[in-house]
Amino acid sequence: MRLEPRAETSLALNLLAPVSALLVSLLICGLLVAIAGASILPTFGLVVKGAFGSQFAFLETLTRSTPLIFTGLAAAVAFRAKLWNIGAEAQLYMGAIVCVVLGTGLVPLPSVVLIPLILIAGALAGAVTLLGPALLKTRFGVDEVVTTLLLNFIVLLFVSLLLEGPLKDPMGMGWPQSSRVIADAALPKLIHGKRLHFGFVLAVLSAVAVWFINVRTTFGYEMRAVGHNSRAAAFAGIPVNAVVMKTALLSGGLAGLAGVSEVAGLKGNLTLDLSPGFGYTGIVVAMLALLHPLGVVVTAIFVAAVFVGADAMSRSAGVPSYIANVMVAVSLLSMVVAVMFTRFKVSWK
Repeated sequence: MRLEPRAETSLALNLLAPVSALLVSLLICGLLVAIAGASILPTFGLVVKGAFGSQFAFLETLTRSTPLIFTGLAAAVAFRAKLWNIGAEAQLYMGAIVCVVLGTGLVPLPSVVLIPLILIAGALAGAVTLLGPALLKTRFGVDEVVTTLLLNFIVLLFVSLLLEGPLKDPMGMGWPQSSRVIADAALPKLIHGKRLHFGFVLAVLSAVAVWFINVRTTFGYEMRAVGHNSRAAAFAGIPVNAVVMKTALLSGGLAGLAGVSEVAGLKGNLTLDLSPGFGYTGIVVAMLALLHPLGVVVTAIFVAAVFVGADAMSRSAGVPSYIANVMVAVSLLSMVVAVMFTRFKVSWK
């Protein structure tokens, strides 16, 4: 038995792949739910109800999906050009740091000026954070997987230093947290009294913008060309290193916006647990979306629904909420296998 490349892939097979991956994921997770001692269908029903069963649940799902859209886009943009950005977590925190520095009263400006300033500065902070690993990759051939991954831990230690030092809230009763951003720096709520904020709209608009760049601009074509074959792209006259650097700036900027969105739109201040792994989960979101920017929005909402619904399900059915992590991981693995079978066929010899 061996795998052979398919000469062509039909539309039906491309549509069948994600459906098959979803069904296999549900089957595997259903077995795990049964092992945990709960009924399968009622448990899945509780997950759906916990994520979409009320206005509050639906809005919480959208709120949870906002940083995942940003980090998913960051991963999708970088991976499209074969720039393996594993450091969205660091870029997110750098954007959050800039948001706190500018948004706690340092710059006395009206909100119509202050909010765009914070968004731009946070995106620049995330972009510059990825610029270093990109330079090491293009100039010295250093593996960006290692540099971006290690940078996550460096930035987290830097955040800890700031929260115990210059950014520590004097009114925080000793807790390692920053001061809260002022009202003029906070992103407006989309619905009064609810947690969903303008960051979600900004995330969706970012996905549309990235899609437009991919399919309608020269830069998008260059990114795809470099991702398919960098040597062929260079032979055709495409400046590969410049494309990688521009891709790094765009990817890091999107991840930086995730940090600004979480601080200015939801949490209000910076803490060490601002992100429960949004940077890493964004990679899963991007891969489930097959690196398609508009698909990132859909998969981010799906992943957020799994986590939000699993929390509600855990309280009602007594099944550990960690099943959400398993469901997301199994979904990713199933999608990878499904995509593999759209490109290769099994040949028996």
